[in-house]
Amino acid sequence: MSADEAAWLDAAVSRLIPQDDMGPGARELGVTLFIDRQLAGAYGRAERWYMAGPWSKGTDSQGYQSRMTPAQMYRAAIKAIDVYCRGKFGGKPFVELSTEQQDTVLGELEEGKAKLQNVDAKAFFKQFLLNTQEGYFADPMYGGNKDMAAWKMIGFPGARYDYRDFVGQHGKRYPLPPVAIYGRPDWSSKA
Repeated sequence: MSADEAAWLDAAVSRLIPQDDMGPGARELGVTLFIDRQLAGAYGRAERWYMAGPWSKGTDSQGYQSRMTPAQMYRAAIKAIDVYCRGKFGGKPFVELSTEQQDTVLGELEEGKAKLQNVDAKAFFKQFLLNTQEGYFADPMYGGNKDMAAWKMIGFPGARYDYRDFVGQHGKRYPLPPVAIYGRPDWSSKA
């Protein structure tokens, strides 16, 4: 991912899940890194997907329908969105827009109102929102959810080996800190 693409992702994920009084936003939790890693791997190359067509427009219930792999779609969409923004906002790319203007552009993508060159705006937004949510709540080993902050915010136990004692305790906050797949930082030896 280029520096410009990373800046675009930082700006956009910050609008989808902004930092507020409840907790950190997507940028603060490393969602851009999560998405970058996913796009650089098997997911980004669509290695396990059927990608042989036909390429007619699918319905919303049919899932991902594109000739492009996710990595290709992101790269094309980011470029096309900047072209769209420059035409609509006096030559400014997405990252230079005010937060209100960025929200407007993201809303137009979500509704399919933004006409992008070579990319279905609505399909891209759907995939981008999903990837942002995944990065926000994923195990930290994948790059997002830094310090398990999203899990702490919602009281999710993470990959704790056993929490059966707490399953039937409805309405009570889970008292133990979350555990990632690799454990907890405070479990490492202090030799």
